[in-house]
Amino acid sequence: MLEEVRITGLGVIEDAVLEFSPGFTVVTGETGAGKTMVVTGLGLMFGGRADPARVRPGADRATVEGRLRIEPDSPAAQQVLDAGGELDDDGRTLIVSRSVSAEGRSRAHAGGRGVPVSLLIGLADDLVAVHGQADQQQLLRAARQRQALDEFAGPALSAVMADYQRAYARHREVQAELSELTTRAQERATEAEDLRRALDEIERAEPAAGEDTALLAEEERLGHADALHAAATTAHAALLGDPSDGSYQGADAVTLLGTARQALDGVASHDPDLASLAGRLSEAAYLVSDVATDLASYVESLDSDPARLAAVQERRAELTRLIRAYGGRAPVAAPAQAEAEAGDPGTGEPGTGEPGTGRPEDPADGAPTAPDMAPGTDATAATGPAPVVPGLASVLAWAEQAQRRLTELSGDDDRIGVLGAEEERLAETVRDLGGKLTSLRKEAAEVFAAAVTEELSALAMPHAKITVPVMPQDEYGPHGADEVEIRLAAHPGAPTLSLAKGASGGELSRVMLAIEVVFAGADPVPTFVFDEVDAGVGGRAAVEIGRRLARLARRAQVIVVTHLPQVAAFADSHLVVEKASDGSVISSGISQLDDAGRVRELSRMLAGLEDSEYGQAHAGELLAAAGAERASQQR
Repeated sequence: MLEEVRITGLGVIEDAVLEFSPGFTVVTGETGAGKTMVVTGLGLMFGGRADPARVRPGADRATVEGRLRIEPDSPAAQQVLDAGGELDDDGRTLIVSRSVSAEGRSRAHAGGRGVPVSLLIGLADDLVAVHGQADQQQLLRAARQRQALDEFAGPALSAVMADYQRAYARHREVQAELSELTTRAQERATEAEDLRRALDEIERAEPAAGEDTALLAEEERLGHADALHAAATTAHAALLGDPSDGSYQGADAVTLLGTARQALDGVASHDPDLASLAGRLSEAAYLVSDVATDLASYVESLDSDPARLAAVQERRAELTRLIRAYGGRAPVAAPAQAEAEAGDPGTGEPGTGEPGTGRPEDPADGAPTAPDMAPGTDATAATGPAPVVPGLASVLAWAEQAQRRLTELSGDDDRIGVLGAEEERLAETVRDLGGKLTSLRKEAAEVFAAAVTEELSALAMPHAKITVPVMPQDEYGPHGADEVEIRLAAHPGAPTLSLAKGASGGELSRVMLAIEVVFAGADPVPTFVFDEVDAGVGGRAAVEIGRRLARLARRAQVIVVTHLPQVAAFADSHLVVEKASDGSVISSGISQLDDAGRVRELSRMLAGLEDSEYGQAHAGELLAAAGAERASQQR
């Protein structure tokens, strides 16, 4: 239950406190005093639109703060506790506030904690239903009427609706994917053909990982075989000599080391330090001898083979074509996957041509090698950082990605078949659940129409009849395939028309009130707020509206902004909005009326003269009749 609301800086209200009681409370006042601001404030407090134009001129912000009585174990209490808020007093009092600045910034609090506005909207679903004049206009729209009927139908329809919306959403997803696959079939076939052609070319070449690096080294060796043979032979002769030439003019390194060791061996026993040096000379002699032996083996292995050199160069040219064709291509896989497979560009793996390899770039690719640089020139300083050149490893990586993509494209036909079957199954599910929605809506529409018609009979429209046809359409949407329209026949013989066409202003107000009363039974909340739901009504109809609101107040708190004395007379509590003017500044205050004050206010509403003797007599008569009516309802 709503116990108290304080409004500051909102419209004409500078600072006002409203204290609400259980039962039926009316809010009255002169035109322009700010009655509607009360409903606007309540709407703002429960998540309504924060309109900075509503901030009182000269005020920094408009603020609405409310105190509500709730049950500690209610969903509303749980929402506040989950958001970090607290309940006051004995755990049954909730403080909610909302403010909007003149610049349009909005803030919301619940239980002493800043919360998102969506929380206030969620609280409103459980605590209060605010119905302003704008809600009447919304109920004239077909979509709102369908929503209203669904709410009236209750949990049975809600469960089917949840299943339907899941099936409908999945059906739309499958349709979109199926459409994408079928409409791009030619494009995907072309892509698959291009990938097959490229993979065939790579497969025919049969490249091996690291092959480009190995071939580069072999070409270097074969291309300089004579120079390498001469250098190795000269080095071998210097180390170990060549007995075959018969020349002993110069001693070789091994002989000299042997002579030095022998010179030390004769006296090594006299000095341990010299003995150590003699040992090291012995080790050096063995090492140089091993190197000389390896050089001899190397010289034997060298082979100046022009045919092999031509074959290596031809193979390198073939691999270079592959690298140029596919090494620089964008990854076929998704970007994240391609990055994960490409590896770290700073690892310097052989054959990648990337920084860190320690090898000159391939002359076949047109990049200069070290011998082409001037002596003493720093290659990095002369040319700047070397560009990243793709190698054979990038070709193999691209081929692996291309194969996966080709497999995916080749599976599209199977995927289309699977999706087609799922689409048919989901379409049938949507039709079945849509049919259940239609049946439940038709059942609810009959009950709803009969209940509203009965309410209209009590609102001085005894011959009016409400019908709610549910018309299935060909197209299914997020809420089914039904079009719902509330129609009114105002009297016997009158055509059955939509509310927008078949009801006058006064009739529309009564129809709306009847609908709200019916909704109150189907969707109970602790508090209902109505803003001039009696607009365009007078006389006996006004009395009936007051009677129906009083009846509704027996099971819920009802707060009504009204201009009709016949309605106000039925209230349990009466608040009046009083307008005060100080030059060009107009403000409003709100006060609660006692019995004498109610007589004066009703007299003003009846005759415009609160001090009129006849007006007060009529007001007293209204209050007495309404009091007797309320007493009879309570028995």
